[in-house]
Amino acid sequence: MAYQHPLAYVLGLEGVALLRAFAGDYDRDFIEARISEVRRLLDSPSLNGDGVTAAHVNTVNGYKVWSATYDQPGNGLFDIEEPIVQDILGSLPPGVALDAACGTGRYTEYLAKQGHRVIGVDSSPEMLAHARTRVPNAELRQGNLHQIPLPDDHVDVIVCALALTHLPDVGPAITEFARVLRPGGHLVITDVHHELVALGSVPRIRSAEGDPGLLPAFRHRASDYLHVALPLGLQLQRCEEPRMSGNASEDMPGEIATGPWDVWPWSLLGIVPAAAGAAWDGTPSQIIWHFQLAPSANTAAATSSAAN
Repeated sequence: MAYQHPLAYVLGLEGVALLRAFAGDYDRDFIEARISEVRRLLDSPSLNGDGVTAAHVNTVNGYKVWSATYDQPGNGLFDIEEPIVQDILGSLPPGVALDAACGTGRYTEYLAKQGHRVIGVDSSPEMLAHARTRVPNAELRQGNLHQIPLPDDHVDVIVCALALTHLPDVGPAITEFARVLRPGGHLVITDVHHELVALGSVPRIRSAEGDPGLLPAFRHRASDYLHVALPLGLQLQRCEEPRMSGNASEDMPGEIATGPWDVWPWSLLGIVPAAAGAAWDGTPSQIIWHFQLAPSANTAAATSSAAN
């Protein structure tokens, strides 16, 4: 179980802001304002109530709920990620493409429009149902990233978007990508950046009974991907870490309103706008990888997959 408390979160933002000020990013007035604000937060009746206990929910159960709203506007990560990914994919010739953890078919649809024969794989039946409506001509299969239901050397392009953060270890999935990818093929991975997860960006859902739950959100560093990918013959072509913007110039509002748990942490940012701006400014939202499999790498990938 996870315990989340609004006071703990806003104090955490103040701490991050003060650390950045300690490193020289902000002046004395900013530091003194943060310390004064912390005192006010500690005395706030609105922030000193009970927190929320949320159960850890696996992805199959979590996306069963999230699938109903996943495509609705408001997921800011899509707007940041898609121009970069489409720039990479748009330069590749049509072939057989795999949308791994395809979800509702966001990239399945894009790849099909680019002329690829697309296979989508996802572990959630509910997400796949949305994908079938969205891309009726795609080949969609239920499966997971540890055992992709495809033979060796089968696809020319793989896209895996915002999924590996749910896995405690990226190694088995990347090994599977190398196994099913043809030599010379391309792999594009996007993932929630570990710094963003550390700032509280964790997917939340409510069960059918209304109970709060958190989907898995692990913090993977760049080395976690590279330590697996490079020995498999996946050669790095591009890496992007698009960054968030923040504004650390606003004062704390007169009234404190936390909003319901469902909109935390976003509704909490406005309680301490200056601290939130300092904490979030320049924080990478995602890490985006483009690899190409070396011509002779398929044997190494198959050997590693068999060993696992």
